[in-house]
Amino acid sequence: MQASAEAWHNPSAPYRDAARVKIRLGAVRARLAEFVGCAPEWVVFTSGATEGANAVLAHWAQALPVGARVAVNPTEHPCVLEPVKKLFGERIVWLPVTPDGVVESEAVKTVLKTEAVAGVITMAVNNETGVLQPWAEIARCCMLAGVEYLCDAAQWLGKLPASGLGGAGWVIGAAHKFGGPKSVGFIKIPVGAESFRAQLGGAQQRGYRGGTEDLSGVAAMVAALAEAEQKKVFQEAERLRWRAQFEQAVRAAVPGVRVIAADAERLWNTVSLLMPHTENHRWVVRLDKLGFQVSTGSACATAKEGPSHVLAAMGFAPDEANRVIRVSSGWATLETDWNALAVALGSLENEFRADNSNVIKI
Repeated sequence: MQASAEAWHNPSAPYRDAARVKIRLGAVRARLAEFVGCAPEWVVFTSGATEGANAVLAHWAQALPVGARVAVNPTEHPCVLEPVKKLFGERIVWLPVTPDGVVESEAVKTVLKTEAVAGVITMAVNNETGVLQPWAEIARCCMLAGVEYLCDAAQWLGKLPASGLGGAGWVIGAAHKFGGPKSVGFIKIPVGAESFRAQLGGAQQRGYRGGTEDLSGVAAMVAALAEAEQKKVFQEAERLRWRAQFEQAVRAAVPGVRVIAADAERLWNTVSLLMPHTENHRWVVRLDKLGFQVSTGSACATAKEGPSHVLAAMGFAPDEANRVIRVSSGWATLETDWNALAVALGSLENEFRADNSNVIKI
């Protein structure tokens, strides 16, 4: 709000007020680079993770050797999967995942040795299950092998410390995932990527992305990240305890429920539940009426037909995937909110089980 009121000028204009805006923009860029751990010149502001993924992969398609193959985690977000399928098609090597959906660094090492890939793509955190990927280890493997690495850190940023991402090759992020405005994000590009162009146009952002910069948007994004880094990420242990209590309560209230990737290291705010019966959309609708907004998977994938590609990659049958609901929380979510949701799930369990028992089977 302050930037919109005080610094609305085009930072590329020749007058003094514009120069002041350009200075503020540089300060915001430096602040973000400080959190991520890279030089400011390697930060490119974008409209979000979808633009970032498309821009990076379009660059790879042009810059990598002709016929180059890329290794891809099959549980990536659609913003990564759709462009990589479009641009690389049959040249994709799908990385193996464990039953919990983890891409192990040893599996990446094997692929690097046997498949002659020129790039590797793994996210930091899965958006449907909350499973953490060993992105730092994978980034090191790629660096040693001399191949490109892309990490979608949208779910990681603002929930876990951003430090270290600066050394992870290409990194994309989105402000709205950690309390910033929608349609704002960034790409952290690696050293030596001077030919990268996210968007052609003017010479803004060192030529990496043409178009007038949105100071108010990026300032809000960095302010939100700063608040999370300085006041929130250290609360992870407490939030993990709340999540564990919730899962225990749900198991007691809903016999036969299964927590997806229960034994894997997961983000504190995400729980995917395989319900023992009843299609997931019925759970979502009834919970919504009770004041709980849960989902069946990624918001970006809900318009697509068929079960979750994440769950399919993890070995779940379609009928199982259609019974999965995803619960996610924010820093403002309280322990009492988790407890209330567990109670609501137990109440609906009794309701749905009664409905199912009254169905006449022929």
